[in-house]
Amino acid sequence: GKLLVPSTLGLWVFWWILGYYNLLIGGGLEQMAAVPKPVIFIIMAVSGIGPLWYIQMLWIFSVLLVWIRRVEKDRWWKLGEKADIPFLVLFAIVIWGAAQILNTPVVVVYRFGIYGAGFFVGYFVLSHDEVMDRLEKCWLPLAVCAVILAAAFTVLYWGRPYAEHSVLDTPLCSLFAWIAVIAALAFMKKWGNISNTFTRWMAAKSWGLYLFHYLFIAMTAYYLTMYTKFPAVLLYFFVAAAGFAGAYLANEIIRRIPVLRWFVCGIGGKKK
Repeated sequence: GKLLVPSTLGLWVFWWILGYYNLLIGGGLEQMAAVPKPVIFIIMAVSGIGPLWYIQMLWIFSVLLVWIRRVEKDRWWKLGEKADIPFLVLFAIVIWGAAQILNTPVVVVYRFGIYGAGFFVGYFVLSHDEVMDRLEKCWLPLAVCAVILAAAFTVLYWGRPYAEHSVLDTPLCSLFAWIAVIAALAFMKKWGNISNTFTRWMAAKSWGLYLFHYLFIAMTAYYLTMYTKFPAVLLYFFVAAAGFAGAYLANEIIRRIPVLRWFVCGIGGKKK
């Protein structure tokens, strides 16, 4: 329920608000002046999915994993423990291949191939402590490679539509994405394995931040762009601050409202 309800039923109860701002930003409301209001609401609800598309995919992959585990009886999982650094680096080829398949038309974010590959390699390979220990030892060269690839990707695709398949499906994009992922895991295994009051608080609020951040980013970006002439640097600062502050505030309010918290946050029963 926590994965599926907010990204399905919640669209019609709350997340249509994000769809409204998406239409405002894209000029869709002006173009659909003659469209019946119920149809516009449906469009807003679907458009309001924002980042919640990922938990729809995560739910599907989780269901598939249950079936796969019944079949493979942990044989693949135990095999994944043997993965070394060269194997992990070469897995970028699999990521690139997966990026070419199972992509939905029109809606670019539903890339079942690459996200499915990432999900299952995460479970079968990266969930092993032994594999993470090997990554930790190579955190520096992996981080350097990730920075170099980031620079190359930025230069080569500057001004290109980075969220479209003309960029997403390229070998460089897949290589950069994969190396950046394992570099981040290696870096955090080395330097981020800490726990304090702040990190525990952030962990407890991470679900709310994920759910609500994009709504407040869209709202703030729209109003600041429409009604102010702030320089780009200030716009980025205010939008980022609003994304965090708005998400935390909305989460604290909505998680305390019966029924609504189930539709929006997937929280049933007593508030947590």
